[in-house]
Amino acid sequence: MLLWLIYHFTIICVQIMPKVNIDQLPTSAYIHIPFCRRRCFYCDFPVFVLGDRLRGETSLTVAKYVEMLCAEIASAPVFNLPLETIFFGGGTPSLLAPEQLANILNLLEKRFSFSSGIEISLEIDPGTFDLTLISAYRQLGINRVSLGVQAFQDDLLQHAGRSHSVTDILTAVELIHQVGFSHFSLDLISGLPYQTITQWQESLHRSIETSATHISIYDLTIEPGTAFGRYYQPGDRPLPSDETTVEMYRMGQALLTQAGYDHYEISNYGRSQYQCRHNRVYWENRPYYGFGMGAASYIQGKRFTRPRQTQQYYQWVQLGAVIDCEVTSPMEELLETLMLGLRLAEGLSWSSLEKICQKSSKSDLTKIEQCLQPYIAKGWVEVELERFKLSDPEGFLFSNVVLSTLFKELTAG
Repeated sequence: MLLWLIYHFTIICVQIMPKVNIDQLPTSAYIHIPFCRRRCFYCDFPVFVLGDRLRGETSLTVAKYVEMLCAEIASAPVFNLPLETIFFGGGTPSLLAPEQLANILNLLEKRFSFSSGIEISLEIDPGTFDLTLISAYRQLGINRVSLGVQAFQDDLLQHAGRSHSVTDILTAVELIHQVGFSHFSLDLISGLPYQTITQWQESLHRSIETSATHISIYDLTIEPGTAFGRYYQPGDRPLPSDETTVEMYRMGQALLTQAGYDHYEISNYGRSQYQCRHNRVYWENRPYYGFGMGAASYIQGKRFTRPRQTQQYYQWVQLGAVIDCEVTSPMEELLETLMLGLRLAEGLSWSSLEKICQKSSKSDLTKIEQCLQPYIAKGWVEVELERFKLSDPEGFLFSNVVLSTLFKELTAG
């Protein structure tokens, strides 16, 4: 019955698919793997906790999820454009067995095909893989890994609910180099409870010493429903003060750029030629597939988020994975383009905004220009030829102020 539904849903999609601009069609896919050893205290992602003993090869829960995930991928419409990027996120994708990853990748390639220079990224956590596993991942064609480090102090890792230690981090980095990953990223979090400037500086230096080609820095956000959301309110001790987190951001920008990393996005730094191509799809507001529990997709100007609970997601897949989503309005497209594009170091081009404003209101472009004037005077916004961007680091630090003003003006009345 399930295969019948998938087959007929696919046929219907192909038959009714209207002709669209190729720029509205996806060439990237995000795959959500929701399994973790434990839930970190700051995490509000849709994840399923396995504990320290179970993995993909020993868990029936993981096996069932991979089966449902593959059924969803098999039901997706095909647009005859090869995939250029794939990102396995989570969760902890490195808890999957190589055979399970192989099944997913083989299905993706069979259904959509891969471009010759495809970027395939896999999020991995220290302590969740050994040399055999990471070698197998490499052999599958995965050519970029993102290591969830977060901090280089054992006490901070414990305060954050992480399952790994600093020793695990160093072992993981050694294994990554040993199997020959030329492109690997490392994640850090600033503003953790009890975190000091000295500890943050140490984490930055030790990250640089790993020879990672890419480093992401995320400022801690206290989300409702998380453990941190129950323990703390923003500004409460032992959280660092706003002044301290601002100093952390400036320190990160200074040390990483001095070490040769390009600050190409508000939270991301990469060596030359080592930006994350997949994440640029989001920041440039381009279309993408999303597969798996809680994953979002953006196709033909429509956004859709899958169920965040396991059983609801399974039921949705078994009913044919029918996507019923709303079309993004011109104003929504404009606001999303501003919010995402101003995260990038190169900012936005006036011509790209002009095209969107032709669909909403030509006066919107004038409103944007007028709103930016005070921030240009402050030095937070810079105008270069046909583009404008936030300055680094001050403009990035005050990005919420700039964006809130733009949003208020554009949506007024």
